[in-house]
Amino acid sequence: MPLKITLKPHERLILGGAVVTNGSSSSSFTIENNVLILREKDIIREEDATSPCKRIYFIVQLMYIDEKNLTRYHKAYWENVRELTDAVKTMIPYVDQMNEHIISSEYYKALKTAKKMIAYEEELIRHATGRS
Repeated sequence: MPLKITLKPHERLILGGAVVTNGSSSSSFTIENNVLILREKDIIREEDATSPCKRIYFIVQLMYIDEKNLTRYHKAYWENVRELTDAVKTMIPYVDQMNEHIISSEYYKALKTAKKMIAYEEELIRHATGRS
């Protein structure tokens, strides 16, 4: 089933491993086959991976876009999730779901779960610091 994408001016996305930047006006196009796609709003840069869950997201993102180095990313992933679940037991359901996706090579689905995990992490931080 084709996927229609509309990009805002200057919005970027990763398409099949290539970084594509839109021009100065909105544009739409249709992807007619299965290909790796990651919109700018779903991309975390390494320097922005400033929390345990964001680092895990970043690692899964690398699995998704850089298949050549999966062994290295898998090792980093398992180390990071082990540290996270040792420290925060309530993260285990998110990690379990993500693990299923990782084991099945469903990296985009794992990213969606990691986004939920980041939101939960932010909620925990707000609660711990008394911010709402």
